Amino acid sequence: MKVNTESNHFYTTQRAQTSTATSTNSASFSSMLTAATAETSTVKQADFTSMTRKEMFDWMNDQIRGGKMSLDESSPFLGMTMKISAATGQPVDMATDATRINFVEKARLGIEGARSNNDPDLAKRLQAAIEIMIRQQGQAFGVDTRA
Repeated sequence: MKVNTESNHFYTTQRAQTSTATSTNSASFSSMLTAATAETSTVKQADFTSMTRKEMFDWMNDQIRGGKMSLDESSPFLGMTMKISAATGQPVDMATDATRINFVEKARLGIEGARSNNDPDLAKRLQAAIEIMIRQQGQAFGVDTRA
């Protein structure tokens, strides 16, 4: 094996650039963190008995981003935000759908459907979703939901 001892001067003429990104990024991160904290404190409390699909979707994503809900826990919520047009068979855009839905009742009906279809796993996930919604509603009204 032969080791090449030549030196390559190709990159020696380049100067090291000093970066101001470190100080800029830390300041911008700090301001972003402050803004995000202020934003979360002003977010209105979810009312699961009267929400649009978009509001439910946004609430669910906030819970996931905040580490309050896992992706597994979010699956029944995601399912409840889906809507397919009977006329076209295509998904209905949640951004344009202003229909208010009682998601607690929707989950209860889903449990009944899951049981009649012999799907205990879906029934269990929907029951967990109801418990999360009730716990969230209780926190909004200062109710102790621990049983």
